[in-house]
Formats: sequence, C-alpha cells, structure tokens
Amino acid sequence: MLLTSLGMASGDAAATHNQLHLTTTWVGILSFIVFVIGYYFIATEDKYHINKAKPALLAGTGIFMLIGLYIAITGDKAMGEHLHYEINHLIVEIAGIFFFLFVAMTYIEAMIDRGVFSALRYNLVSKGYDYKKLFWVTGFLAFFISPVADNLTTALILSTVLITIDKTNKAFIVPAAVNIVVAANAGGAWSPFGDITTLMAWVAGKGTFTDFLFLFPAAFVGWIVTAYLLSKFIPAGNPPSVDGEDKVEIRKGGKVIMALFGLTIFLAVMSHNALHLPAMWGMMFGLAILKVYVYTLNRASKHLDDDDNDKETINAFSWIAKIENDTLLFFFGILAAVGGLHFIGFLEYFTALYTQFGATAVNIGVGFLSAVIDNVPVMSAVLKSSPDMGVDAHSQWMLVTLTAGIGGSLISFGSAAGVGVMGKLHGIYTFSSHMKLAWTVLVGYIISVAIWYVQFQMLGLGA
Repeated sequence: MLLTSLGMASGDAAATHNQLHLTTTWVGILSFIVFVIGYYFIATEDKYHINKAKPALLAGTGIFMLIGLYIAITGDKAMGEHLHYEINHLIVEIAGIFFFLFVAMTYIEAMIDRGVFSALRYNLVSKGYDYKKLFWVTGFLAFFISPVADNLTTALILSTVLITIDKTNKAFIVPAAVNIVVAANAGGAWSPFGDITTLMAWVAGKGTFTDFLFLFPAAFVGWIVTAYLLSKFIPAGNPPSVDGEDKVEIRKGGKVIMALFGLTIFLAVMSHNALHLPAMWGMMFGLAILKVYVYTLNRASKHLDDDDNDKETINAFSWIAKIENDTLLFFFGILAAVGGLHFIGFLEYFTALYTQFGATAVNIGVGFLSAVIDNVPVMSAVLKSSPDMGVDAHSQWMLVTLTAGIGGSLISFGSAAGVGVMGKLHGIYTFSSHMKLAWTVLVGYIISVAIWYVQFQMLGLGA
C-alpha cells in the first residue's frame, strides 16, 4: 500500500513525530494568520469580487511554504522527513477527491451539452404548475438529484429553473431558493458523493457506501419539515407562461451518457468496496468509457449524409474545458491549508473539545460551526484531528457527516450550494433574505438530529 511504503521510507522520523507542537512558534502564529486572512477573503468573495479559489490556494500552499522555510532555518532533518511523509499522504488524499470531482463535473457538463437539464427545465416551466407545486417539485428534484450530481451542481441547475420561471417575484424565489439549498445539502448528506464532506468521510474509511444510506430518514424528514414551513411563505397563483420557446429535447447521445454516468458511479462504489482501489479509479475508468462512447458517436456521424441533421462531431475535451476548475482548486487549497494547520498542531485543540464535552455535543456543534466557516474546512479538520468518538464511534461519524452536511444550510454562505445560488440569484437570494427564513432551517436541523438519536442511539439501526 502506498501510504505504508511512504511510512517505511520515512523511517523513525514519522513515528517519533506523530504530532508536532509548533503552534506557539513564529511559523505557527504566522500560518494561523495566513489562514485567517485567506478565509476572510473566501467568506467575502462577493464584496471584493475575488474568486474564492485564489485566497484558498494561496493560503494552502503558503502555509506549507512557511513550514518548509522553518525546517530549512532550524535544520531539523527528522522534521523534514516527517514533512515529506505528511505532504505525500496529503497529496494522495487530495488527489482522490480532486479526480473524483473532476470526472463527475465532466459528466455533468456532458449532460448539459446534450440538453438533459434544459429539457428538464422546459418540462417544468411548460406544464403550467402553480407556485406551490413548482416549489415542491424543485425541492424534491434537488433532494434526489444531489446524491448523484452533487449538491453544488444541483443547486445551480435548479436555481436557474427558478429564475426562468419568474425572475421578478421575490416572494416566490426567495423561499424556493432556500428550499433548494436545504434540499440539495440534505440530499447530499446521505450519499457518499452527494457532498464534498460525505465524500471526504467515505474516502477516509469512516463508513461503507451503505452506511451513509442509513442517514436518509434524518436527512429527508428534516428537509420535509423545513420545506413545509417554507411553503407557507409561497404566494398563490401561477407564474407567467413562457411564450415563444421551442420545445427542448435531449440531444443525440444524452440518454446513453446519463446511463454511463450511473455506471460510472457504480464502478466507483465497486472500486472502493470490492476491488481495493480508490473510488476515483472507478470514476476515471468511467471517464474512459465516456470517451470511447463519444468516439463511436463521431465515427457513426461520419457515415451519415451531408444533409442529415444528426451529423455532428462531439468534442469531449470541450466538456473538460468547461468544468469548474476554480471549485477544484478551492478544494485543493482549503484541504492543504487544514493539512498545514494539522501538521503544526492546531487541530489538537479541536480534539480536546471531544474529551471535554463528549462526541455527541461536539458533533452537533459542528453543524453550527460549518454554517459560519463552511462545511469543507470543518469536516477536514474533524478528519485530520481524528478525535476519540467513544465506544459508538461509527454512529458518531455518521452524526458528524450529517450535521456538517445539513448545518451549512443554516446560513446562506455556509455551503457550496448556498454560495452558488447566491451568485446565480444575485441581489435576490442574499444573506439577509436567507436569515429571515433561517428559523425554518434550524427546526429541520433539530428534527434531523433527533431522528439520528432515535435511529442510531435508541434503536441501534445503522450503528
């Protein structure tokens, strides 16, 4: 195994430096300042108009550059060997998540190109649903699409549907947008690849694929309660009809690509659970299958007559060019930054909370913390610190996965889905408009935690 070989190569240095304590040194203080400044610019992305990937990448790489400088100045060879071990471990960890998302985003772009989501939007808008029915339909779609397509992509697609339905009716758009964010985050919480936080926990081996499915009742009922309360704010009546719009059909190859995406997800699960390979290996194999299928489509098109409407050359690499590279670089930066703080020893303070207050209380608090800081760095900190979860460690890992996923919905910028919708519905779905309805999200959060307690602690189901 790669990590084992790395550990052997690093010799006794890795063993004797299991946890460094550099928090009070100049490198620790300066690294913490870099992290805080970087996160400030991440949180205020809309204010300064700077893409959050830039400060995240600068902070993540900068912290390790400072650590390297510190080791070079002190001349501590043992610490240098430990840094080499830790940085290789971190690269493997980030690469698994990076390439998993890389393939998933490529498939999403392929389906967008083939008109899959445009056809979905047209079908919703053209059916003449009233506001309340559209509210529930978009919510259910968000909850059940996000486990496969991830919460950010789902929220962006369905917020586009909202603005298409009626771009002027804030009384409808705002509660519907909150509903989509909550549903997308809740739907992502019970799937190993529905949210970056669950993906991180799955890759880290904190649960099998089926273990996360046991979170479905807590995620679903919590969202339903929030959606019911939000539905009381939806106005009566029907949105204006979309006139003059041609019917949208799924383009050639779109349905097959949807099936291949399902197959790719299955291959990722099998790679992780049965083949002793990283989940991203199955995803990359699925990407190869997609490339071969596009090749066959293009070969078939060459044999058509010049006047045939189906004659089209598809460039699969154009889909890769359109994926959100800034999102991938953001995750790289933020995971690297948390890894740097872990190397220095800051996460030891986080671990102490579990000892003092107990796993259940801290894991519930993680949900509120993720709303303020963003669930990705919070979940990364929990995994890096690897706290003692007690005798019921499995159910506690499921709890923190749940709370980190759904807790980001409490504040508009607490999750990638919320940030994405704020950008899509700029000036309509804002921090203040979300906070007016945040109490409905809090009620759902409490219900979800209560269901987890009954299911895992009282009944022992999924524990």
